[in-house]
Amino acid sequence: MNGANSIVILLVEDNEGDIVLTKAAMKEIKLANTLLIARDGDEALDILYRRNGNEEAERPDLILLDLNLPSTDGYEVLQELKDTPDLKTIPVVVLTSSESDEDRLKSYSLSANCFVSKPLNASAFVKVVQQIENFWLNVVALPPKLQKT
Repeated sequence: MNGANSIVILLVEDNEGDIVLTKAAMKEIKLANTLLIARDGDEALDILYRRNGNEEAERPDLILLDLNLPSTDGYEVLQELKDTPDLKTIPVVVLTSSESDEDRLKSYSLSANCFVSKPLNASAFVKVVQQIENFWLNVVALPPKLQKT
């Protein structure tokens, strides 16, 4: 980790409004986290594999993953991540607008660590992101970082 209470979060999200709200949620609770942003699945994989201009990207401690992404979708990112030995221990929170049982089941079958439906209300969305961050930063013990992948 970067410090006693600092983690690197990779937000994989194509909705600019949700990106802004996630940044606001992190800023509001004043945690010194690094937020990496990938706006599609291909960019997320480039960050995770440190390629295509992302060679210096930090390895995330936590991934917030939308399912409905342009190019490579969230399921494909999750499958790739969990099939890669050096990356599969990174916790993945599926954070999506879907409330479908099918999406939830598929996410868990691909080894998502949890599935959270995005609230439609902006203030409720901020609160959910803060609760996710609080849980993963203050309640659970994240896996130790491995050396460069």
